[in-house]
Amino acid sequence: MDQIKVFSPATVANVSCGYDAMGFALETLGDDMIFTKTDSKGVIISKIEGADLPYDSDKNVAGAVAQLMLKDSKANFGLDIQIFKNFKPGSGLGSSAASASGAAFAVNQLLDKRYPDLELTKFAMQGEVVACGSAIADNVAAAIYGGFILVRSNEPLDIVNIPTPTNLIATIIHPQIEIKTEDARKVVPTQIDLKTAISQWSNVGGLISGLYSNNFDLIGRSLVDLVAEPNRKKLIPFFDEVKHAALKSGALGAGISGSGPSIFALSEGLETAKQVEYAIASVYKKSDIDFSTYVSQISKTGTRIQ
Repeated sequence: MDQIKVFSPATVANVSCGYDAMGFALETLGDDMIFTKTDSKGVIISKIEGADLPYDSDKNVAGAVAQLMLKDSKANFGLDIQIFKNFKPGSGLGSSAASASGAAFAVNQLLDKRYPDLELTKFAMQGEVVACGSAIADNVAAAIYGGFILVRSNEPLDIVNIPTPTNLIATIIHPQIEIKTEDARKVVPTQIDLKTAISQWSNVGGLISGLYSNNFDLIGRSLVDLVAEPNRKKLIPFFDEVKHAALKSGALGAGISGSGPSIFALSEGLETAKQVEYAIASVYKKSDIDFSTYVSQISKTGTRIQ
């Protein structure tokens, strides 16, 4: 194999109660990437469409991950990378994670699947270091493993795949405003009281139990964030109105996707998810803020060959 084209999905991290520990991949929204072997060693990024990203391989997330993997494997070839971004960076939907995970997956295919998914996640996490300065696992793990994931531990890294009900559908609204991850992290408290902590990890347990048992009511009751959302929602215009509209139109629950500004809702069934899309779009139509909406199943496979 001398060339490979992959699709790397957008992801929703935190999933309300699972701050920095949970995430899921979207089926229909993500980036297309093409990787071609070259005779000369090194990584060249020859095309980027859809976003203003660096062509310098040291500063580009995909380039950095590819270089790291080629060096680690002592590969006898180089790479030409083309990146086609289908959703905007800074959306809270794991844009950098899509690039990092796409690179990790594709390079591994060209290396005859030398590395298991856990190692690919570690490589992709180094791409997140290039993007935001932190080796964050939730988005990249969701993109690589697919479905829902739990980052049970960072040291040592331990990723748990969680079963996903087939009829669970995500609705996303992305208001076209910028929220820097660094700013979103600053407003999250570094200490919380024991009562809040108990409620938060109880919701995580409830969400995972609901996913395993296809208990949609339990999933909805568990999509409650007492830590990040109360502090971050002030950064997102009309957040409370959007969440109220989503729940009123039948969503199981709604919350902030990653560090925002995107807001996600989960629903049982496509029809309800589309009703939620209409309801939350109506909130922003009354404002002067541009926005995009998406409705997607949960991706069972994550990053994949096209």
